[in-house]
Amino acid sequence: MTQEEHINYWLESAWHDYEVSESLFKSGKYDWCLFITHLVLEKTLKAVFVKNNQNKIPPKIHNLVRLAELSLLNLNEKQRIFLDEVNDFNLEV
Repeated sequence: MTQEEHINYWLESAWHDYEVSESLFKSGKYDWCLFITHLVLEKTLKAVFVKNNQNKIPPKIHNLVRLAELSLLNLNEKQRIFLDEVNDFNLEV
């Protein structure tokens, strides 16, 4: 699989999950919506990881802040807090 194919794999999967999360939100299933949205963010970050770390496979972790760091993203405080809050919700479930 080329780097581009690998990136597209993660982004296409993230897009599919995003569509599911929209449907869950519209039906009022907010807990499941947030769970799936975590997957959207995780898969998007894994695509960024592949882009910024050539020839490496993303780690099998679910911590969004750690994935962002490993993806070489410089999060501002607001972004870090947001990802931490999404992490906290999913760890409690």
